[in-house]
Amino acid sequence: MDREQIEILAPAGDLEKLKLAITYGADAVYLGGERFGLRAAAKNFSIEQIKEGADFAHSKGKRLYVTVNLIPHNEDFEGLEEYLKELQQSGVDALIASDPGVIMKIKEAVPGMEIHLSTQANNTNYMSARFWHSQGIKRVVVARELSVGEIGEIRANIPDDMEIEAFVHGAMCISYSGRCLISNYMTGKDANKGECKHPCRWKYSLMEETRPGEYYPIYEDERGTFFFNSKDLCLIEHIPELVQAGIKSFKIEGRMKSAYYVATIVRAYRMAIDEYLKNPQGWKFKQEWLEELEKVSHRGFTKGFYFNKPGHEEHHYGSSSYVRNYDFIGLVQSRDDENGEIIVQQRNRFFLGDEIEIIGPGGVQHLARITGMRDEAGNGIEVAPRPKETIRVKLDIELDGIGENFILRKKAEQANC
Repeated sequence: MDREQIEILAPAGDLEKLKLAITYGADAVYLGGERFGLRAAAKNFSIEQIKEGADFAHSKGKRLYVTVNLIPHNEDFEGLEEYLKELQQSGVDALIASDPGVIMKIKEAVPGMEIHLSTQANNTNYMSARFWHSQGIKRVVVARELSVGEIGEIRANIPDDMEIEAFVHGAMCISYSGRCLISNYMTGKDANKGECKHPCRWKYSLMEETRPGEYYPIYEDERGTFFFNSKDLCLIEHIPELVQAGIKSFKIEGRMKSAYYVATIVRAYRMAIDEYLKNPQGWKFKQEWLEELEKVSHRGFTKGFYFNKPGHEEHHYGSSSYVRNYDFIGLVQSRDDENGEIIVQQRNRFFLGDEIEIIGPGGVQHLARITGMRDEAGNGIEVAPRPKETIRVKLDIELDGIGENFILRKKAEQANC
């Protein structure tokens, strides 16, 4: 099976995440510019950064998509045409949109630009997909509320040149495909303009109509109940079913997540999909892939709507906290073979003597102990406490095979944060 038949699509919240996602195996990345996207709190890209990201992606044979998927009011169209032309000139491969007016403006301003239909458009059936294809849409990002069978039926009833993209990993919204009305109602912050305050993660109590002011906790444990709080989607065990359903692009959620999160998730799916591509009929799920996914912050895992309607086990009722078993402690910048050291940019505190894991692209992994540390001035140190400080690190293993952009991590001091 050809690798080009499956795309791993990774989120990019900034340039570092973009470059690490591609380095660790993403076939394409998606990001938001400074306007017209749905992630107001992300470090959204300037036009200059989008161009740098596109140039980097293209140098590796990868693609870059930009979101223009807000649900606009009249005033939101101001400046859109100029922005679209800037995106085209920056080398963007496709735009992700949901509103018919925005799509019409894309076709007028930048004819020939590839357009992907955002999940915000709530595409749940093949008739809608056919309509959008007739409007020039190349790819449809299907709603999260579909089963794998429904996606397969869509694939069987749309034109061959139309692609299907679907979320396979990441946070799930309690509201229909991201259209959160709770945030707008309770906080005045519009989820469809990138300002969602995540009230689905808050703690709730119950009040009966005839007893105003009397609040009853809905006990699961002593901390109360977080009954809107979905677990995170995870479909790494089901690569064959997703491929057979006709999904072209395997989309990972997480533009607000860390560089470590993006690299680790992409790496795990890259290993699983590459194994599938080698031998589709003989593919077997490996527990180590799931264990890798569990080494980043998550809320437990669910299969969403893909195989059954979600039940009570798909929600995390006891807490809205993430599970975090490992800390991202450093990113390798280079290697000094003469002194037997790796040059590391510190990300979280680590100590002389720590046992660590070192991971790299392509499934490379090492276990090691830190046997020596020096600061930028060359002084020996026992702890690296300052973020982004450059540290020279000695290990108790050979350095062959460890290089730039390898990730250092260690077991977290606290499993939950």
